[in-house]
Amino acid sequence: MKYIFTFLALLSLFVATAKTDAQNISRFSLHDVRLLDSRFRDNFSRDSAWIMSIDVERLTHSFLVSSGAFAGKEGGYMTVAKLGGWESLDCDLRGHTTGHLLSALAILYAQTHDDRVKAKGDSIVQILGNAQQAYGNSGYLSAFPEGLIDRNIQGKTVWAPFYTLHKILQGLIDQYLLCQNESALDIAKSMGIWAYNKLSPLSDETRRKMIRNEFGGFNEAMYNLYAITHDERYLSVACFFYHDDKIDPLKQGDLNLGTNHANTFIPKLLGEARNYELSGAVDSRRAAENLFYTLAFDHAFVTGEMSDKEHLFEPAHPSQHLTGYDGENCCTYNLLKLADHIFSWTGDVRVADYYERALYNHILGQQDPESSMVCYFTPLMTGAHRLYSTRNNSFWCCVGSGFENHVKYASSIYFHSEESLYVNLFIPSDVNWDGTKITQHTTFPENGTVHIGIEGEGRRFTMMLRKPYWATNATVSINGKRQHIRVKKGSHYIPITRDWKDGDSVELTLGMQLREEPLADNPSKCALVYGPIVMAGRLDTVINPFSNPQEYNDYYTYDFKVPAGVESKTEYTKLKDFKTVAPLRFMSPTGIEVAPFYDCHHSRYVVYWNKTGKL
Repeated sequence: MKYIFTFLALLSLFVATAKTDAQNISRFSLHDVRLLDSRFRDNFSRDSAWIMSIDVERLTHSFLVSSGAFAGKEGGYMTVAKLGGWESLDCDLRGHTTGHLLSALAILYAQTHDDRVKAKGDSIVQILGNAQQAYGNSGYLSAFPEGLIDRNIQGKTVWAPFYTLHKILQGLIDQYLLCQNESALDIAKSMGIWAYNKLSPLSDETRRKMIRNEFGGFNEAMYNLYAITHDERYLSVACFFYHDDKIDPLKQGDLNLGTNHANTFIPKLLGEARNYELSGAVDSRRAAENLFYTLAFDHAFVTGEMSDKEHLFEPAHPSQHLTGYDGENCCTYNLLKLADHIFSWTGDVRVADYYERALYNHILGQQDPESSMVCYFTPLMTGAHRLYSTRNNSFWCCVGSGFENHVKYASSIYFHSEESLYVNLFIPSDVNWDGTKITQHTTFPENGTVHIGIEGEGRRFTMMLRKPYWATNATVSINGKRQHIRVKKGSHYIPITRDWKDGDSVELTLGMQLREEPLADNPSKCALVYGPIVMAGRLDTVINPFSNPQEYNDYYTYDFKVPAGVESKTEYTKLKDFKTVAPLRFMSPTGIEVAPFYDCHHSRYVVYWNKTGKL
């Protein structure tokens, strides 16, 4: 295969540290970080309630049916109310939600230590173990029969079976890492052995043909399993899913991404990121960084989202792609996972800047505060609106990633090296750093003031406060005393090195103002941004913005029926024509209420306004 491994490193998915890099920056374990009251905490609570409401028997029903574990239980499968949408028994992707929920439950338990959460995860793991045994001694486990895998190997039409196996395998790994469930690891190891036995006899020609089919981050999960076990059979499987045609050009610096299916492409690089962290393969790191920086800073819209109808497009022509099908949520979910790896290698503040933009504008806004349902696409076409899932009849991929998105906000607020604490996101929270508790209070983005308190054991470290690209100014006070810190223009970190004691406090104040961000190919199409927050104009109210339960893929064909005359309402001449009416609330010159994009639910909206007059 392509890689020679020189040493091993046991790396948790949730404490991703690049041992091969001098930066040696890590995320904190989710056991050590807690969200405090905020809009993020509200989304977290709604998501948690939805996760806990999903019946385990309904969730695992397809596993037991496909494996034959219901055999001998007269009428057993008939008594379970079936889930619909992508979890229905006629969907090739069934079972992916169970994997996402195993990960989400593990993330949730790490932050809450709620026994009910762990019990639910344990119950799912036990049932999956029963299904795996019912399949026989091979170790195979899925909610669909192995015949779908055979179709993939034979190059026949099938959706994405290894995509689903990735979600299940990673969910089991997360249950082991964050919930200490040894049975979950045993099941995952057996799945890995099955994959090795199934795939290792195949020719390279067959391999190249079958991995044209979407496989998610199955390579990433196998690298994670290898990191835990040091079993080289798992390493072999991870390398099997190296997609030569896609990754080789990135390693060589070719940044032309064409019209690739975005959510098929991005997860492949998560595998490359893990390969670099485990082996030091610098070409894998180069490929991962090339993809991230190209997508985040060339392809992304102002909201941090990317893609149109799931596909990438020529980044020089974004105005041609303001449609009802922008921003598949899974793409941003995966790109933010990649961002965490790259920040741990580089400490690059630009990575944190992108993370903030995408988190506040795309991820936070995915969830409907009224119903807790989530959207698949986040349209940027003027007059469009979000179309949400339904509770029992959608289960799209973006519902699955959404389960994780809204319980993992705490994962990337803080990073640390041996001697530095990075404050990357301004979200009310606290973190326990080996006996030193750091607490962050703020009403950001309503205002730009952040209060950070120190409790517990004193220690000497450098607090790295992110000064974002959007800040018009920045001031720092320590224990109420203004510090004379020379703040450079642009985005960077403000380092504060001292012997910190119990009771110390820091106040960071960042200036914010409304500004324009025009499209690259059309300066008359401008987004309005306040700090990092995209401001959208609320247009007409939408009474029933939910997917049709009988047509669970209508997010892709939905007719937004934009009313006539909408474009004329979105015109303005000068930025000063928008009047401030409250914190994070403006009024357009044509009388449209302007609010954060993440708050524009159950309504049509405008993101890219029409600037008229002399440019």
